[in-house]
Amino acid sequence: MKLRITGIMIMIAALLAVTACSPAGGPKPADQAPGQLTGEISLWHHYTDREAGIYQKLVDDFVAANPGVKVTVNSGQEDPKIVQVVSTGSDADVVIVNLNDTLGTLCKSLTDLDPFLQRDQIDPATAYTPIFGAATAFEGRRCSLPMTSDVYGLYYNQELWSAAGLAEGDLPKTLTELEVVALKLTTYNADGSIKTLGFNPLFGFYENASGSLSQAAKASWVGPDERSVVGSDPQWQKIISWQKAFVDKIGYEKLRTFTAALGDEWSADNAFHQGKVALNLDGEWRVAFIEDQAPKLKYGTAPFPVLADGGPEYGGGYTSGAVIGINSKSKNTEAAWALVKYLSATTEPVVELCNGFKNVPTLRSALESPDLEVPEQYRTFIDAASHPATQTTPVTTLGAAFSQPLDDFWDRYQQGDGSGLQPGLQKVQEDVNNALDLKGP
Repeated sequence: MKLRITGIMIMIAALLAVTACSPAGGPKPADQAPGQLTGEISLWHHYTDREAGIYQKLVDDFVAANPGVKVTVNSGQEDPKIVQVVSTGSDADVVIVNLNDTLGTLCKSLTDLDPFLQRDQIDPATAYTPIFGAATAFEGRRCSLPMTSDVYGLYYNQELWSAAGLAEGDLPKTLTELEVVALKLTTYNADGSIKTLGFNPLFGFYENASGSLSQAAKASWVGPDERSVVGSDPQWQKIISWQKAFVDKIGYEKLRTFTAALGDEWSADNAFHQGKVALNLDGEWRVAFIEDQAPKLKYGTAPFPVLADGGPEYGGGYTSGAVIGINSKSKNTEAAWALVKYLSATTEPVVELCNGFKNVPTLRSALESPDLEVPEQYRTFIDAASHPATQTTPVTTLGAAFSQPLDDFWDRYQQGDGSGLQPGLQKVQEDVNNALDLKGP
């Protein structure tokens, strides 16, 4: 359910209540890492099924190397539940959460990792890819370390591509080119309804979101004062205008009817798997899903096209990621830190994790490891991960609520909201900045 700004205010007030008394920093490390670890710790994360099994395997390996430690894994725990548990009790020692949606609301309740990093001679600036080495510190505190990252790109159905008379050299590099080939790939039934869609431009379809589309326009989220500028940066008007015009060329109602009949994004009925959508914006994880759910599908990948007018250099992509941290109330910080270091800063387990998830490593040594499995389609995302044009959404104290007003407006605007683009974006900016003021430092 999408929140209006009033809902955001309520959520912020609740977060203020649970985090106001959270201790900052947490316990300090011993001068030297203990030679033998003992005790019990818990790990909380949101992964389920196959991905939860991969994490369990890594934890089992950690325990085998540290038999004096018992680790209880609580899988399938969504971020709001983890925030609540960390803020109100000590049941969670180590937590894995979403960087962009959650770290800003949780950071004050997590242990400052800088003393541990300095003691064990780990420099995040050189150990991790630049965008994550910087993003996982918040408001001057290193309260988390990067785990895996998601990088977005363009997937294309090679059979549909060839059937439309298109060659590999015709892959679009600009959004204008994407629109041209997408319309060429779109077919219709006798009654005028969509049969096969070249590219689905509807905002809210699968991964079509403000974050993933913002990178294609080089649109800025915040200014130097860390306040919203979505009503001030003209790149937002350009990307939303492009998307709305694309929707209008096909027809909103026609697209909505077609989209409503498509399969769930995370199932084998995914529209790209089924050949109902020829081009799709998606993350690198889709490589693993296709291998598992649609192994006969012939497809390729490429960087997502960019806005020709003021957009970024072609070759990057939107990125987001998971981070790992230690509850400041943990009673066994050394064991918790050892698990964090194992899962985030040790090459072999990070490679094993990324091979299983088909996510992109944030740890440089894992990204460069010969043991990292890099299928042809996966190479696009590996290359984009370190591209200078790659960007992410900012980490703020509002968490996911930071982008929600823009998402709500964009969804209404594509349907023909008569409020106007610039006034609507200005209102979004004001609402977000008011919410930031309410949240406070």
